[in-house]
Amino acid sequence: MRLILPVLVTFSVANIVLASDRLAPELQQVASDATVDVIVQYRELPTEAQYQRVSRRGGQLKRTLQIIRAAHYTVSGDQLKALSQDPDVELVAPDRAVHGTAAPVYTGKPDYGWRTAGADLATSVFGVDGTGIGIALIDSGVNDSDDLKDASGHNRIVYKSSFIQGLSQDDDYGHGTHVSGILAGNGHKSTGNGFDYLIRGIAPNANIISLRVLDGNGTGTDSAVIAAIEQAIALKTKYNIRVINLSLGRPVTTSYANDPLCQAVQQAWQAGIVVVVAAGNEGRNNLLGTNGYGTITAPGNSPYVITVGAMNTICTPTSTDDKIASYSSKGPTSIDHIVKPDLMAPGNRIISLNHGGSWLQKTYPGNGVAKSVYSNTSDTSAPDYYMLSGTSMAAPMVSGAAALLIQKDPSLTPDAVKARLMKAATKFAPGYSSATDPDTGVTYVDEYDVFTIGAGYLNIPAALANGDSFTGSALSPTARYDVRTGEVFMQPTATAAVWGTETDWGTAAVWGTAAVWGTSVFVNGTAAVWGTGVVWGVSVAWGSSVAWGTGDAQGDTAIWGSAAVWGKGQASSEAFTIAIFGDN
Repeated sequence: MRLILPVLVTFSVANIVLASDRLAPELQQVASDATVDVIVQYRELPTEAQYQRVSRRGGQLKRTLQIIRAAHYTVSGDQLKALSQDPDVELVAPDRAVHGTAAPVYTGKPDYGWRTAGADLATSVFGVDGTGIGIALIDSGVNDSDDLKDASGHNRIVYKSSFIQGLSQDDDYGHGTHVSGILAGNGHKSTGNGFDYLIRGIAPNANIISLRVLDGNGTGTDSAVIAAIEQAIALKTKYNIRVINLSLGRPVTTSYANDPLCQAVQQAWQAGIVVVVAAGNEGRNNLLGTNGYGTITAPGNSPYVITVGAMNTICTPTSTDDKIASYSSKGPTSIDHIVKPDLMAPGNRIISLNHGGSWLQKTYPGNGVAKSVYSNTSDTSAPDYYMLSGTSMAAPMVSGAAALLIQKDPSLTPDAVKARLMKAATKFAPGYSSATDPDTGVTYVDEYDVFTIGAGYLNIPAALANGDSFTGSALSPTARYDVRTGEVFMQPTATAAVWGTETDWGTAAVWGTAAVWGTSVFVNGTAAVWGTGVVWGVSVAWGSSVAWGTGDAQGDTAIWGSAAVWGKGQASSEAFTIAIFGDN
């Protein structure tokens, strides 16, 4: 059965919305004597009257979430039905768990990443390093480091806050600190005599606004993430926050239009903040025979955000030998069929900042990077840097790139940043790559199609050199399958500008003769991928026999027929515990 939160059903005769449609399916079978944390969305911005109404029923207000007209409560199971019948309530959803999208690396050489993406040229050629740009890092916190100070020794972590009750602002998991180094590390601890490789981030002088939402085990909740997004919007002017990085996610359980977490990232986007989200690490998930397709995690399923998949640089600075990291989640998104990911970036065996007392470091000490890796000494100690893989590491590559573009041209809107990054991305030739898990011996094959590599590979110098003007919407499109022809077409997402030959993403639009998606296809060699032709042709995975089902000519049914990608019983944790990182 599909795990889908239904849209509100309105009867034109009496304009009645069924209460059962306001209560998420996961909550409809909760025992009456149980307690559960929920996010309640209201039709209008809630006031004290709405909060007191829930309190009188025995509920406890935990946090207001005004950017999505909602509040986080703890309530008893026997009050859920009554709460959903409140005429002021639009939706009652569980406060779902989110997780960081990185994991330990077990073998192999390091992947430096920042040089492959071209961040070195951003500084030497274009003179930008993120100065003055604030990046909100919504993660497990960030610990202080000399690599996160400016030339005068001032801390570039300009603000810290925790959204987990009882936990400090610091990072005792280790994930956020690692991500912060990819965003803005300046390589201080790998600079000077004896060092032969600089380990630094994409925007090495940007400021970090650390908003902690993940606990010491890398787990958090929707409500904490939404509250942190709200805080980032509130602090936008004070700290010039122009980018939010979300290296976290959870399974998609409902349309992005109904998902409180997706609604929150949309609010940030519309407030003028670029939101970059990890695609997820489910590319090897074949539980339903989909070869990892349809596994993009939320809120990466939002058409507004820039959703980033991971590439493996094969431990070389050049990008010419790079391949898809086999664990990187693939589109289209479950339920809505949004075409994702948007971009790919280095994400495999990335070296970044280490926090010696973190859960990750204590649990996987072998991921510490010996000084001999980046210096000309034989020192095997590993106090300063650590190695992780995942789309968690790829997302900050793009967040840092967004900061560089905005420093160069502060007038850029989030849509313009997204469009420039996607147009400038290095396009892949049609092809395949494979990876064998050394523990299981299973070989995974990836096809270089739009649902796997999106618009291409992050190319920072090309994006900085791009001067195209852009004033429209850059929402990711929706994929539609036509059973009559066996073809998949790209259509504008419902809230996007109309596509065509004269619009933002069309083949003759503001981008001139080269569309954002390039002039060649990824698979069949004859039709433009994002133009009027098909993506896959008629003979491969998206034909009439597989992913799109056979009962709906426009692809409005679930991608995988009658079963949701995540199945009925997989709530959250299983998606993040698959061993995926060997030689990928």
